[in-house]
Amino acid sequence: MLKGEGCPKNMLSIRDALEALEGRWKLLILFALASGPKRFKQLSKEVLGITDKTLSKELKNLEGNKLVQRAVYDTFPPTVEYSITAHGKSLEKVLEELHYWGLTHRKAIIGK
Repeated sequence: MLKGEGCPKNMLSIRDALEALEGRWKLLILFALASGPKRFKQLSKEVLGITDKTLSKELKNLEGNKLVQRAVYDTFPPTVEYSITAHGKSLEKVLEELHYWGLTHRKAIIGK
C-alpha cells in the first residue's frame, strides 16, 4: 500500500495517470481493445452507451497518450483499425483489478 508521506510530490504520478485515463470511457475502450484490434464500429458496439463523436474524441486522446494506435489500411473504402499499444498493455493489471473490484462492489451494493 502506498504511504501518504510527502504527498504532494508522490501525488504527481497519480495525477498524471488520472489525467491520461480521466472520464468514463477511456478504461472501457482499453478493456475492449485488450482482447485484440478492433474497427471503429466494433468498438462502438462493445462500449455500450458511447456516442460515435465521444468515441472518436476519446480514441484521439488515447492515441495522444500512446495507449492506443490507429492503423489505416489501403483498401477501398479505407480500413481503420485500433489496437492497444505496449504502453497501454502495461495497464493490464490495473484493468483486471478494476474489473474484479467492480464485480465485488456490484455484489456488495446491488447484491448481484
